[in-house]
Amino acid sequence: MEELDATLDAVGPRLKAFRLERQITLADLATQTGISTSTLSRLEAGLRRPTLEQLLPLAKAYALTLDELVDAPPTGDPRINLRAIKGWGGATVLPLTRRVGGIQAYKFVLPRGDDAVEPELRTHDGYDWVYVLDGTLRLVLGEHDLRLRPGEAAEFDTRTPHWFGATGDGPVEYLSLMGKQGERAHIRASQRPPNR
Repeated sequence: MEELDATLDAVGPRLKAFRLERQITLADLATQTGISTSTLSRLEAGLRRPTLEQLLPLAKAYALTLDELVDAPPTGDPRINLRAIKGWGGATVLPLTRRVGGIQAYKFVLPRGDDAVEPELRTHDGYDWVYVLDGTLRLVLGEHDLRLRPGEAAEFDTRTPHWFGATGDGPVEYLSLMGKQGERAHIRASQRPPNR
């Protein structure tokens, strides 16, 4: 019972950490979940224990399982529950790690690209590493316009303007490792809408 109490007592700070990491306001989260801002505030402060009816919409808003949301005690099963997240332009993102903070691993699946599209370069703090699994990944990095094929990798300082995309040859699948800085919203190098 003590382990259960400790887990439940830690939920509030975890909820707050997830929200701050994603740079979401209490008001925005209330809109997404249907839970009032005052209730969310009390949950994060540990003044109230969450119910299942509150945890389910919070897990959905953060794209996490309930176990990940509350940091449930391990069951001995090391498998990660992969939940695909639909991204901009038909991209699919699969988080491959489940801990908060530190280096995160993702698998990206991008649909066939359009070689005539002018890349919209972005910058952000951090460092990126990519490894192509299948297809051809177009990486525009500063003045370089590269085509990476299966088995090829690249790493770079993300303060260098960059853009990723599939080529007209077909879809591309690649792995990406990035730190907390790389998870934040991109700062556009141009004034066009974001595209990653």
